[in-house]
Parts: sequence; C-alpha cells; structure tokens
Amino acid sequence: MRVRSRKGAPGIIEVAKLAGVSPATVSRFYNSPEIVKGPTRNRVEKAAADLGYIRDRMAGTLHHGFSGTFGLIVPTIDNAIFAELIEAFSARLQEKDRTMLIAAHGYELAMETAIVRSLLERRIDGIALIGFDHEAVPFNMLAQRDVPVISVWNYHEDSKIPCVGADNYEAGRLVAQHIVKLGHKDIAFVFPETQSNDRARDRLKGALDVTLENNLNIPKHRLLSCFYDVGAAKRMAKSVLSENPPTAFICCNDIIAHGVLYACQNLGIKVPEDVSIVGIGDFGGSEHLEPALTTVRLPANRIGTKAADTLLLMSETGMPPKQFVESIELEFIKRASTKKLD
Repeated sequence: MRVRSRKGAPGIIEVAKLAGVSPATVSRFYNSPEIVKGPTRNRVEKAAADLGYIRDRMAGTLHHGFSGTFGLIVPTIDNAIFAELIEAFSARLQEKDRTMLIAAHGYELAMETAIVRSLLERRIDGIALIGFDHEAVPFNMLAQRDVPVISVWNYHEDSKIPCVGADNYEAGRLVAQHIVKLGHKDIAFVFPETQSNDRARDRLKGALDVTLENNLNIPKHRLLSCFYDVGAAKRMAKSVLSENPPTAFICCNDIIAHGVLYACQNLGIKVPEDVSIVGIGDFGGSEHLEPALTTVRLPANRIGTKAADTLLLMSETGMPPKQFVESIELEFIKRASTKKLD
C-alpha cells in the first residue's frame, strides 16, 4: 500500500521565515499565544494562513503529554436527544483550542469498553459519559491511566465521580404534578426500558412518586414501554388510543411525546381537548408542534459547556475535583398540549 508523504508540507521554519520572526516565536504563538505581542501574532497568523500551515499536535503530545483531544460517548446521535449537548461541548473545546472525538453505543453499555479502549489508544485527555449506568471495565481502564472522567446529563448529589447534569427525578415530578393538578387520573406512562438507563429510571420514579402522594392507582397496563423513536411511539399510541384511551400521556422525553401527538392526529383525537400530552427535554421543534408541547426544558447547552470546562480543569491541573457535583436547574414549560380535565 502506498503511504502518502508529508514531504513538502510547510512547517514552523517556513512560517517563521515568511513572518520575519524566529521559529521559537512561532512555537510560542501556538503554545502560549498570550505572551506573543499583537502585531507579531498577526504576522504569524497571516503567514500560517498564506502557507496553509497545519499544526502538528502529536508532536506537542509527545513533549507535553497532552493530545488536546477529549472524548464524548453518548447513547445515540440518531435524534435530537443529545444534539444540543454535543454542540455545546464541542464549541467550548474549540474556544479553548481543543477538539472532540464522539462515539455512540446505541444504548448497549457493553459496547463502551471497546469505545473507551479506542479513545485511549488516541491518547485522549479526558472523557465524558452520559449518566451513571456503566460497566466497571471502562472505569478501571480510565483509572489505570489516570484519565479524567465526568458524568453528564444526570445529577445525583452522592455521585462518586464528578458530574454535571439535571435532576431527572425532579423532571419526572414536574410533569406528573402538572398532569395531576389538571385533574387527570387515567394516565399512561410511556418510557423506555429503564434497567440500564438511569435518566429514564429517575424520571419514571419521580412521576410515579407524585401519583402515590396523590393516592392515584396506576395499573400495569398504563405503564407502557417504548424506545426513543417517533415511529415506534406513534404505533404504540395508536394501539392504546384505539382500544382504551387514557386522558393523559406522560412521556419520558419529547421524542416519544411527538409520536403520541402524531398518533392522536392520525386518529382524529383532539389534543388537549380529548387527551393531554407532556414530554421532557424541550427538543428542537417541540414549541412549533400543533399544539405546542408542554415539557420540561433540560439545559443541554449549559450542561455541555460546563462539562467541557470541568474536563479541561481536571486535565490541566492533574487533580480531579472529586467533589465536583453540579445540578443545572430545570424549567417547566407550559404550552398548549395540556388542559384541565372537564
């Protein structure tokens, strides 16, 4: 196999010559730009752009022990669930002249070991994982190499590792309290399997605790299982609505809620006159549905930004903040998809 040669690619010597500075100044510009004066900085920047110079970060890695790359492993990139989080995490790293490698395990936690191993082979400086449900092997691999790790998206006060996220138990309580206050008693709960999904598990527990506190009996046939997929949610909801419709649906997230709403529209069932629907997440498009979806806004942008800042701090100081546990406040958004039961 023929390997492409890098011979002829401009280096710092060529940049220095064109900018009229020393190679050491060019190196300082990339490693500690704050100590290079403005006019000199501008000349180096222009020379690098004119030459098409690309910095060799791996050379810096060998010298300083850092790659400038951080990993983010999410369950899925197939829908809007984690889109805003990914964008915010990546944008913050870019602001700090770092980059991101992203991988998804499709809600199969067993895949994380191979993904973490692959990221470690690329000498990542830190890694962010979604939630708290993970197998032990990836954590052991990271600990053995002293690679910082942070949990994002969920928040537990007693978390054993640094975490930045929202209180998903509280999110479940907020939507259930809203539905119960509207007078609904025949409520369908539409959630994915929660055995390996702490976020969904916390939301379901929060919602069910509200019904217990209000002496509402939720029969087993009202606890519905559905993957995070609009089509699957629509099919499931059509079946339920055709046979024995509830007066309200509490959905684990907006993806499922969208599917339930489309099922109602397909069957000619009016929302919220006949059925009230709530979601969690406030994903893109939820406010533009007809009717607009009542939901809980998860502060994905703030979570992603704060997670990146925390990983950078952990990586640069070498002293992971073991007690760093931060909850980002939720916001209940009342829109048009719910109404008081007549």
